[in-house]
Amino acid sequence: MSKEKEAILIVDDSADTLEILERKLTQKGYQVYLASQVESALVIIERQEIDLVITDLKMPRLSGLDLIKILREQNPDIQMMMITGYPTVESAIEAVKGGAEEYLSKPFTDEEFFESFNRVIEKIRDQKVMKKESVTAESRYGIVAASEKMKEVFRLIDKSAVNPVTVLISGESGTGKELVARAIHYQSKRAKAPFVPVNCGAIPETLLESELFGYVKGSFTGATETRAGFFITADGGTLLLDEIGETSLNMQVKLLRVLEDQKVYMVGSQKERQVDVRVIAASNKNLMDMVKQNAFREDLYYRLNVINIDLPPLRERGDDVVLLANFFLRKHSRQLKRNPPAFSDEALQVLKRYDWPGNVRELENLMQRLVIMVDRFTIEKSDLPSFMKAGHSITKGFERTLEEVEKEYIQDVLNYVNGNKTKAANILGIDRKTLRRKLT
Repeated sequence: MSKEKEAILIVDDSADTLEILERKLTQKGYQVYLASQVESALVIIERQEIDLVITDLKMPRLSGLDLIKILREQNPDIQMMMITGYPTVESAIEAVKGGAEEYLSKPFTDEEFFESFNRVIEKIRDQKVMKKESVTAESRYGIVAASEKMKEVFRLIDKSAVNPVTVLISGESGTGKELVARAIHYQSKRAKAPFVPVNCGAIPETLLESELFGYVKGSFTGATETRAGFFITADGGTLLLDEIGETSLNMQVKLLRVLEDQKVYMVGSQKERQVDVRVIAASNKNLMDMVKQNAFREDLYYRLNVINIDLPPLRERGDDVVLLANFFLRKHSRQLKRNPPAFSDEALQVLKRYDWPGNVRELENLMQRLVIMVDRFTIEKSDLPSFMKAGHSITKGFERTLEEVEKEYIQDVLNYVNGNKTKAANILGIDRKTLRRKLT
C-alpha cells in the first residue's frame, strides 16, 4: 500500500493559477484544496489538516505575507511556499524571514515549480519522521526503529522470546545483533537469569574451549585454579555466541554436542556437567555459504538456525537514519549535560544519502563526536566528515574488488579517528588483531 500523500492548500486570487496548480498536483496524487483569499484559506486550515500552503503574494485585503505571519503564530508546523507575479528583493526577504521555505516568481516552468515544491515536501517528510520518535518502538527493547524491515525484526523477537529454541541472528557488523539477542533474553522467562555475550572471534582458538566450557586446576600450564566457563556462568539464562563463523570445525563439533545434550566437560575433567542454557548465535558472515565451502558444519548450522533473524543494514532502513541520529544526539548530549543540537537541511540530506558501511555503530560514533565538537545550535554540512559529504562509498562505481572497498573504508575510518586503531576497530566491529591483519 502506498503512503498517503501530503495535503496542499493553494491560495491565489487568480482562477487560472489555481486551476493549473491543482491539475499539476492532483496528477501526482496530492490532496489539493483551493482558496481565492486569505480569509477562506484560514477557514479551510481550521477544518482540514494541511501540510503545505502555496500562497500568492498580492491578494485583496490580506496578502500572502499576512497569511504567513498568521500561520507562523497559530500553525507553525504548516510549511509555506510563496509565488508571485510581482517579485521584489524586499518581498522575498520578508517572505523568507516570515517563514516561507521557498519563494518563486511567476511565470515559472514545471521544472522550476517542482524543484522548489519537492524541496519543501522533503522537509515536511523529515519533520514527520522526527515526530515519530516519541511513538516509535524505541521503548521496546531499547531499539530505535520505525521502518517496515525492523517491524519484522520486532515480530521475530517476540516469537523467539516465547519459544525457547536456538536463534541465529545474521547481519553486517554494527547492525545491533547483540541488542536483538538481549531483547530476546529479557522478554523471555529467562530474564532474571544471566545473559552472557561471548565474541568467539576475539578469543584465540587455543583458549576458546577452556573459556566456553571452563577448566579444572592443573589441566594445563597456567591453570592455577578451577574456573567455570561461559556455559556454566550462563546456566539458567542465555549465552550469545557472537561471530560463531570464526570458530574452527573442531570447536563446532563440541558446540553441537553441548546443544544436543546440554552437558559440558570442563577442560581436564572426565565428569560431565548438566547445564540449562538457551543459545543464541550471531554472525556477520553468510553461514550457508560457509557450509557450501566446507568451512562450517551443516548439522550445526541447522541446529542453530531454528529461528533466523536477518538484521537489515542501516542503508536499507530508510527514515530510521533520522530517528537514530536524533536519538544518539539526545543520548550523548544528556551525558555531557548539553542541549542537543539540530541538523540543518543540508546536513540531514548528507546523512540520508550516505550508505553507512559501519551501520548503527558508525552512526552513533559520529553523533557522539558531533556533540563534542560542534558548539553551535545547528549541525551544518561542513561539520560532517569529508568522505561522507563526497558520497565516497556510493560514487566510485562497481569496478573495485571487495578487498579494495574494505581497505578503502578502513582507511577512511582511521582518518576519521586520527589514526587511533582502538577507536577504528570499535567502529568497524572487529578487534585490533583483525584490524592489523587487514591493514597488511
